[in-house]
Amino acid sequence: MCPIDALYARQSLDKKDSISIENQLEFCKYETRGAEYETYIDKGFSGKNMNRPAFTKMMEDIKAGKIKRVIVYKLDRISRSILDFSNMMEIFQEYNVEFVSSTEKFDTSTPIGNAMLNISIVFAQLERETIQKRVTDAYATKSQKGFYMGGRVPYGFQLEDTIINGIHTSIFVPEPEEMAAIKLIYKLYSDPDMTLGAVMRELLNRGFTEKRGAAWCTARISEILRNPVYVKADMDIYNFFESQGSNLINPASDFIGTNGIFLYKGLNGDKTKKKQYDLVDRDVVIAPHKGMIDSATWLKCRLKLMKNRQSARTNKGKRTWLAGKIKCKKCGYAYTAIIAKTKAGRYLQCSGSRYSIKCKGAGHTIYADVFENYVLEEIKKQLSKFKYLSEELEIIAEPVENATKVRIAEIDKEIESLFSKIVDANKTLMNYINQRIDELDTEKRSLQEEMVQANTNQTSSKIDKITDYVEKWEDLSIDDKQRVADILIDKILIDEDVIEIIWNL
Repeated sequence: MCPIDALYARQSLDKKDSISIENQLEFCKYETRGAEYETYIDKGFSGKNMNRPAFTKMMEDIKAGKIKRVIVYKLDRISRSILDFSNMMEIFQEYNVEFVSSTEKFDTSTPIGNAMLNISIVFAQLERETIQKRVTDAYATKSQKGFYMGGRVPYGFQLEDTIINGIHTSIFVPEPEEMAAIKLIYKLYSDPDMTLGAVMRELLNRGFTEKRGAAWCTARISEILRNPVYVKADMDIYNFFESQGSNLINPASDFIGTNGIFLYKGLNGDKTKKKQYDLVDRDVVIAPHKGMIDSATWLKCRLKLMKNRQSARTNKGKRTWLAGKIKCKKCGYAYTAIIAKTKAGRYLQCSGSRYSIKCKGAGHTIYADVFENYVLEEIKKQLSKFKYLSEELEIIAEPVENATKVRIAEIDKEIESLFSKIVDANKTLMNYINQRIDELDTEKRSLQEEMVQANTNQTSSKIDKITDYVEKWEDLSIDDKQRVADILIDKILIDEDVIEIIWNL
């Protein structure tokens, strides 16, 4: 059997301004001059790669010696990638197959045609990359303005048509039954004693189901608790995302405790990190819809999830109820509990010193029983002090005005901007910068003192329960003791013979 011509046609989408498969083939047939040919058609496939069924079949026929020439309507119908096109042409040359573009008059049987072909494929890839860049930029611009960008509608909301700045789009509005489940999820999980599993069981007991009647699972509940689409975005939310390294698209003055938040991947985000946990370089945008969960509840749940994940990663041990809490102030490494075959039983030792890493401390051994008893007594003192304050002072102070937090954020931004100008500043400008930073710093400290004063009298609703746990300490399991420690203690620093307890209270 003699080799014949191959007519290849591709169309990614049916568009009014795109040439049809039939018209492409008519142009290609003209090049055959009546000779025998075989058609290969890929409809609905992109030209950005070679993963196309008809193209694959054509390449197999080429290697089988059935094809002598490949004819296309236009270069970009067969490839838009320099690398893919180069690899394809190597195979064509290996099997003595010519390539012809009917409208561009490229014919690889001539040197000039071959040179022009390579130049054109460079421009084809440039065009594709330019289109991709325009699409990416358009998406980023629209997302930063708070437009709905498609995708799954979050549980608890439904879509409603609206117009924003003259542009037709959609907005989230609450779906009453689903939003009742959302509010229950946040209310339950904000309790320090509630787990994801317990929340799931409570939802099932109350008859709440996922979309389309599916049963709840802990992974889905965790996803909802992390999603800022539900939160009323105020300055506490602003400060949280700023502390996580997110890109805050809106100014601080937009965080007034009314609207929810859209969280986007961001153009510079690390693609290797899990987006649901990592917030670095994520774009935070004020959404047009109303937030449904107050910031205090949302943050309580979000921080609890973060803490639980950190505890899970450390694979918290069972040799002491203070596992993961004790740190060496010299080297930053944790103190680990070790079981000895002596009368001492258990002791604590700096892991940096134990493994000769970098600890400059004494690395002395601490008896675990003695240390735990000391911390327990400190917990009792702290609880009694906290209880005294709650009885003597007002129950709760007026919440700090959001405007105060906005002003503090604006001061931080201005100070940061002034520092960036120091490198190129002359003497006069340096004097101004120093004076202005002093003024801003004084104002910031004054505002912070007001915030501290306003929040001094806040009390914990769980203090009585924790006190009861401590009074029955010997009857608690090590898991319950660790839970109490997680609630009360952030970390314990040891520096030689000095013990510093950093409290969560």
